[in-house]
Amino acid sequence: MSIVIAVSALGGLTLVLALMLVIANRKLYVYEDPRIDVVEGMLPHANCGACGYPGCRPFAEALVTGDSLPGKCTVSSEEGRESIAEYLGVSAGAEEKQVARLACAGGTNVARNKAAYIGMESCRAASLVSGGGKGCFWGCLGFGDCESVCDFDAIHMDEHGLPVVDTEKCTACGDCVEVCPKDLFSLQPISHQLWVACKNLEAGDEILEECEVACTACGRCALDAPGDLIVMENNLPVVNYALNHSTSDPIQRCPTGAIVWLDNKLGAIKGREAKNIVRKGERMMGHS
Repeated sequence: MSIVIAVSALGGLTLVLALMLVIANRKLYVYEDPRIDVVEGMLPHANCGACGYPGCRPFAEALVTGDSLPGKCTVSSEEGRESIAEYLGVSAGAEEKQVARLACAGGTNVARNKAAYIGMESCRAASLVSGGGKGCFWGCLGFGDCESVCDFDAIHMDEHGLPVVDTEKCTACGDCVEVCPKDLFSLQPISHQLWVACKNLEAGDEILEECEVACTACGRCALDAPGDLIVMENNLPVVNYALNHSTSDPIQRCPTGAIVWLDNKLGAIKGREAKNIVRKGERMMGHS
């Protein structure tokens, strides 16, 4: 008899728990639009964050709910964005591609190290030791932290220890911006071709002893720029990209080539009065 009572009690408890689970499932069930899975499958799965969302899944959810447009995914192809827009019956929208830009051109052939750093091969580690040992305090240290953190193979160090961004591969994820201890990287619309490739804040030609391509704050670019396109702030030219910046006139008289015109195929183009750099090897301490 006791066994029967125990089995009955257990069966009753099981039934009660099952009913509670059914009720809870109905009360707590959250409907998920099946289109989210479809849209996620149409995205590039880069999970780079360039769209403003933490990954492709949250972005797919935003697309389905109408909180965003396919054009926000600048990593996808135009055909891919149009396919999503057609599937959802919305406009693709337009979003200019952003890329990482480096505000330094001081490679080992033009910039001098005033001290030899021996330690962990890392820009962050080196920067903790008197700023890294480079003559120009604001210059790239060249250990490639940015290259290491780039999951999209969009950054490579050149023969002079400077990072080069492949704009085709760059997703504007921002990892290089965060890892650079000198704050030399920033995310810029790809149309920002008028570019100041320097962050030196010292005025005068003395800085040229440390880096041949540094900005000396001569102000010629600001004088040659139309209107208020370029102003000098803290001894550096600042471009107002809200104005029409489709002119390379401001780079032409720059004596060091610190302000350049960025061509996404040809790279950095200097002005006609910029001094030619002929040195191929490393610029050693104590040598001009």
